[in-house]
Amino acid sequence: LKGRFLMETLECIKSRRSVRKYSDQPVTREVLDKIFEAVIYAPSWKNTQSVRYTVVDDPELKEKIVEEGVLGFALNQKTISRCPVLLIQSTVNERSGRSPDGSVDTSKGDTWSMYDAGISAQTLCLAARDYGLGTVIMGVFDEQAIARLLHLPEDQTVTDR
Repeated sequence: LKGRFLMETLECIKSRRSVRKYSDQPVTREVLDKIFEAVIYAPSWKNTQSVRYTVVDDPELKEKIVEEGVLGFALNQKTISRCPVLLIQSTVNERSGRSPDGSVDTSKGDTWSMYDAGISAQTLCLAARDYGLGTVIMGVFDEQAIARLLHLPEDQTVTDR
């Protein structure tokens, strides 16, 4: 069993691709819940679990993000318009890379959250792949505009590095 699982894991890693064209089938909450169940197992600094995801499946909100949140980058505009669901990653400020008392534990300071965000994003992409969903990580966007459109709490920042 252990060897079989390893082969399935390696196949998932090797076969995962960035996908920018999607079917018109909706992604169910049940499937999203299963993906997020896997994501909670992604390691994080001292198990701080500082990464969050906002699910955007409302067509009007997606359109606002296309208009205001991707800095006019046509490829991201097209990708968002085509996808059935958009997942926005954010991190809780001043948590990762710190001790419970708030003191900084690493020379990386608050930027350690990007390690946690990267691990979480990869875990999400692999879990989505396992459920037959394609993903792409987009990096050209206006994180402040997106945070405003999503009404993110002040203690969270849209992943921006």
